[in-house]
Amino acid sequence: MGTKGTNSETRILLYYRFTPVADPTAVMLWQRTLCESLGLRGRIIISRHGINGTVGGSLTSVKLYIRCTREYPGFHDMEFKWSPGSAEDFPKLSVKVREEIVSFGAAEELQVDEHGVVGGGTHLSPTQVNELVEQKRANGEDVVFFDGRNAMEAQIGRFKGAVVPEVDTTHDFLREIESGRYDDLKDRPVVTYCTGGIRCEVLSSLMRNRGFTDVYQIDGGIVRYGEQFGDDGLWEGSLYVFDKRMHMEFSEDSVPLGACVHCGTATNTFHNCVNGDCREMVLLCDACAAAPATAHCGGDTCHAAAS
Repeated sequence: MGTKGTNSETRILLYYRFTPVADPTAVMLWQRTLCESLGLRGRIIISRHGINGTVGGSLTSVKLYIRCTREYPGFHDMEFKWSPGSAEDFPKLSVKVREEIVSFGAAEELQVDEHGVVGGGTHLSPTQVNELVEQKRANGEDVVFFDGRNAMEAQIGRFKGAVVPEVDTTHDFLREIESGRYDDLKDRPVVTYCTGGIRCEVLSSLMRNRGFTDVYQIDGGIVRYGEQFGDDGLWEGSLYVFDKRMHMEFSEDSVPLGACVHCGTATNTFHNCVNGDCREMVLLCDACAAAPATAHCGGDTCHAAAS
């Protein structure tokens, strides 16, 4: 299998696969040993529904990781998305067993087989997404883009005109789609989207189970769409990522959508509130983040603590 790679080039892998896993604990132990032997860091979650991971390391190591992971029958055709980065973008290696590989609180409702999630939305390639939008517009109908991420992530990037539910965690989505706020979308074409596609696998299934009739999802999520179209398509802004990078852009033409909570300066960088009792993630420009009087979230209590 090999040891830690010595290649100076490094990469981050983003991947998931919905498939029945008979013994999640055994897979977890195997994955942990594999990553440790290759010097990889990141986060991997295993459940009876499959695997969800993001790991970084040397180019040699991540290539070996892909080859070894695909030896597991259920993961043999798993797709891996590559991006710049390294093991240093993660504080440690974490490999855990959970009830769900993405936490919607719907472990019993979600059904998977060897082909993936049962009853999810229609998969579209990035090109097919654009074609669907043009086709519907030609018929006088608009496609609705439905953000399947936490609302915070959408502050710095989203599909143009997207519906962004006010959710703090994926657990909030069930409440949102059952609230009646989106009932007017149930007979309209809805394209769900998220970072790499995994959250939409579940969300599209939950939406269809609750009466949404024309639901789609983007193969590979925002990552694949941005790789193909950069900032010349329907995506705008930066993509929030869950490692030290915090965000990534698809081209030099990316325009920041976020604004500093204090001065309104355009920014795509989140910071933790300086108040140790708060630590809320907020958008701050470099100047406000550097000044103790403004390195807070803007709440009354935190403003007082910083003054």
